[in-house]
Amino acid sequence: MAKKEFKAESKRLLDLMINSIYTHHEIFLRELISNASDALDKMYYKSLTENDGMTRESFYIRLTPDKEQRTLTVSDNGCGMTAEELENNLGTIAKSGSLAFKQENEAKEDIDIIGQFGVGFYSAFMVADHVKVVTKPYGSEKAWCWESDGADGYTIEETEKESFGTDVILTLKADNDDEKFSEYLETYRLTQLVKKYSDYIRYPIRMQVESQRVKEGTGTDDKPAEYETYTEDRTLNSMVPIWKKSKSEVTEEEYNRFYQDKFFDFTPPARVIYSSTEGASTYHALLFIPARMPYDFYTKNYEKGLQLYASGVLIMDKCADLLPDYFSFVKGLVDSEDLSLNISREMLQHDRQLKLIASRLEKKIKSELKSMLTNEREKYEEFFKNFGLQLKYGVYSDYGAHKDLLQDLLLFYSSSEKKMVTLEEYVGRMKEDQKYIYYACGETVDRIDRLPQTELLKDKGFEILYLTDDVDEFALKMMMKYNDKEFRNVSDKDLGLETESESEEIKKQNEDNAELLRFMKDALGDKVADVKLSERLKSHPVCISSEGGVSIEMEKVLNAMPGTNGQKVQAKRVLELNASHPVFARLQKLFTENPAEVKEYAELLYNQALLIEGLPVEDPVAFSNAICKLMAE
Repeated sequence: MAKKEFKAESKRLLDLMINSIYTHHEIFLRELISNASDALDKMYYKSLTENDGMTRESFYIRLTPDKEQRTLTVSDNGCGMTAEELENNLGTIAKSGSLAFKQENEAKEDIDIIGQFGVGFYSAFMVADHVKVVTKPYGSEKAWCWESDGADGYTIEETEKESFGTDVILTLKADNDDEKFSEYLETYRLTQLVKKYSDYIRYPIRMQVESQRVKEGTGTDDKPAEYETYTEDRTLNSMVPIWKKSKSEVTEEEYNRFYQDKFFDFTPPARVIYSSTEGASTYHALLFIPARMPYDFYTKNYEKGLQLYASGVLIMDKCADLLPDYFSFVKGLVDSEDLSLNISREMLQHDRQLKLIASRLEKKIKSELKSMLTNEREKYEEFFKNFGLQLKYGVYSDYGAHKDLLQDLLLFYSSSEKKMVTLEEYVGRMKEDQKYIYYACGETVDRIDRLPQTELLKDKGFEILYLTDDVDEFALKMMMKYNDKEFRNVSDKDLGLETESESEEIKKQNEDNAELLRFMKDALGDKVADVKLSERLKSHPVCISSEGGVSIEMEKVLNAMPGTNGQKVQAKRVLELNASHPVFARLQKLFTENPAEVKEYAELLYNQALLIEGLPVEDPVAFSNAICKLMAE
């Protein structure tokens, strides 16, 4: 029979499809199995309408590798195709019979057609030099054979076939340096690919597999075990996805085992999230919050994303678009009937259904975490130790766009409660006269607890949040307020604490000592923006506070970041002195008797304040000499 040309722009379109739409050659098996599943769906539907007694259990898909002939056959006992259907479906690239069938039967239930794009069949040419399709439609006496070597065209002619259904026979390409096509003739490799991509196809995928067993009569005390090779017909797929079962049908142990096997974790998940919706977007989602942080979570090697299935067929192992960065620790999968099986990564990024699913999953994850926080506090605090940093980054990122979503999930250590608390809990017990949500920053809780700036707040009974992560203050600055209460660093200029009389008192003290304070400011030069007497100090002689948008802690974090090119950020520092401390009385006396020594004291107190804040002393030798001189006096 004369060879026909493809109706589409044959060679160019076929080359584009093979080389661009599919990244991995192994995908071909998934595509052919999905096509076979579609044919079985159509046949099953026909059997229901024609009452011929066939049930779903009557149908199957079979893989037959033949190493001698170098062929791999994918067979099904589905509806088969007529010569006209072969012409229409296989003679035109990107023509989908499955999509047409679904559109004709949209009102019917129990029709779940996987392939709706029409290019999957041609993925066979990624691994095969020659493709042969032998098919016999249900209820017909005639069978047909479609053959092609690729983009140069195809032939269709009548042939013989015993029963209805379709056999797709691939003659594999010769092995080369880049790829060993022979692996697709190995039963272990085919089993792997079925498990990976088609485990949840709802018809059995069968294959003859060689196994070994102990010979009968051996393996006893009298006779050592001898083994014999035998062939068994093995079903390679599980067929029923765990995520399509109702929650009442699956035990906690089954979910845990599925998670540990599927996502290679040694420990059960901290929480299982099941979600199933129908309507504008139909999907099943099974998500897991790990109980421990993956070893590579904060490395560039970690890939976020959920496995993405289209009607039980894996189309992407890590779909990053389904998870925002702040929930990147979530593992799991999504199975949607609204997504096309043959879809590229680039097309997925613009898929409206995918965006709708991602939005709903985001709300679901937030809801489950809030439920854990409310009802399983100890478990949530353990989760927060592992992944709380990611939530804080989420608050800070994108200019605070996600702060409303995440702020109620945050925990910070409380000075008064001596444990982790939420912002809601903090605000709920604020004193009536308290203006701000107070916080202090440092490397550890113990170091923060000893900061001079916290003394006055503690004395008045105000609660302070202790921030120990680099991102903490940046996140709070981005939030600005919580429940209409502003955040205020204990080192900020105005803490809103003093009464009118106290304010007048400290103002008078600064006026009375203006010359001394100005002298110290001039001695320190541009190291400080100001030197003043403080109302916040109780027992300590000195501290550093900051003015403006950059705090002392933010200065440390920013300067520790790579890529600064030697340019340093510096907060607008203010040296604050305790007017009630003996050190200040000494300064007043020296200012009258020996002003030169006041300069040395100014440097000493400034360096002392730097050390309290965890900042480096500019000249350690000079600082040490100053202390030694003071001790010798």
